[in-house]
Amino acid sequence: MTEDLQAVGQIFSQKRKELKFSLKEVESATSIRIVYLEAIEAGQMENVISPVYAQGFVKQYAAFLGIDGDKIVSENSEVFRRPISQEFAYGIGTLETRGHPGSGVKWMPHAMWVGAFAVVFVVAYLLAKSLEVF
Repeated sequence: MTEDLQAVGQIFSQKRKELKFSLKEVESATSIRIVYLEAIEAGQMENVISPVYAQGFVKQYAAFLGIDGDKIVSENSEVFRRPISQEFAYGIGTLETRGHPGSGVKWMPHAMWVGAFAVVFVVAYLLAKSLEVF
């Protein structure tokens, strides 16, 4: 199986070089990261996120190069059915913050309002003091 995958990887590599594409160009055109393109060309499908992603990446990469991706996937179907053995680190600090770039600065408008109120208060106090209101 490993030899078959390496042979398939060689087909991808040779076809890419024949078409004179760099891995960066393929990455830009297919949106498949270079790490995964290298794994496909090396015949190391276990380095791709999951079997489903591996299957999709192979088909997409093959379509880009003009190779029959469905045939490659069907001939190596056992590779795309392997169990997923991934380790996840759950706990504090493992979640990414999502949202727009300014999502972490929600306190800034409140601080500006508090600052503006403080300035108005100080000006009013000094004005009252200078006019000898109290």
